[in-house]
Amino acid sequence: MNDTQLLRYSRQIMLPQVDIEGQERLLAARALIIGAGGLGSPAAMYLAAAGVGHLVVADHDSVELSNLQRQLLHHDKDIGRNKVASAQETLTTINPDIRVSTIAQTLQGDALGDEVRQADVVLDCSDNFATRFAVNQACVTHRTPLVSGAAIRMEGQVAVFDSRLENSPCYHCLYKEGEEDDQTCSGNGVLSPVVGIIGSLQALEALKVILSIGATLAGRLVIFDGLTHEWRTLTLRQDPDCAVCSSVL
Repeated sequence: MNDTQLLRYSRQIMLPQVDIEGQERLLAARALIIGAGGLGSPAAMYLAAAGVGHLVVADHDSVELSNLQRQLLHHDKDIGRNKVASAQETLTTINPDIRVSTIAQTLQGDALGDEVRQADVVLDCSDNFATRFAVNQACVTHRTPLVSGAAIRMEGQVAVFDSRLENSPCYHCLYKEGEEDDQTCSGNGVLSPVVGIIGSLQALEALKVILSIGATLAGRLVIFDGLTHEWRTLTLRQDPDCAVCSSVL
């Protein structure tokens, strides 16, 4: 690291769990962020500020006025632009020290697998189960840690699925196709700080995964109720009959 980087990241480097070695690990890391909306905004912004060296942001959508209440990567001037273009501009303004790659389409198939394979950690900040199932499958296949978040109304949840760990559950162990209730913010609403809280937790978990520090949320699901400010933690176990991970792990 140069002198400018040492100063920029000095408050993190002071932490014994990070130090210079950890900061260099962050600078060398690659994080894939699926979705540049309400969750992806705080997640990407904190990862950029923390110095994760290469962020890959994927989103097929364009910025709309209704997004601005909670999607802090975007501004009035960005309405009509592709979200990843707006995200790249904001993130490089926050930290010109990092590289931001963009994918202005829905990642799927071989393209999704290739991006997941290259990533040190994947953050699922999408808003639909079809994407979540596809991302989970790719992460299990390539043994890439997955930080999953969701938020709606005044509630949110976050979990880590790490197929590198023995007997670790995957997202499919928690939700099965056909059993999910695919509700969206556009149909149900959401209070803006809720996505900020969950997206920030996703960034925290991703940094812990990259740095290999602390106890991540692997095998646990944290549920947040913003109306009552109550937190619950559920223990997750691998489904021995899971169609995705039982034959792989």
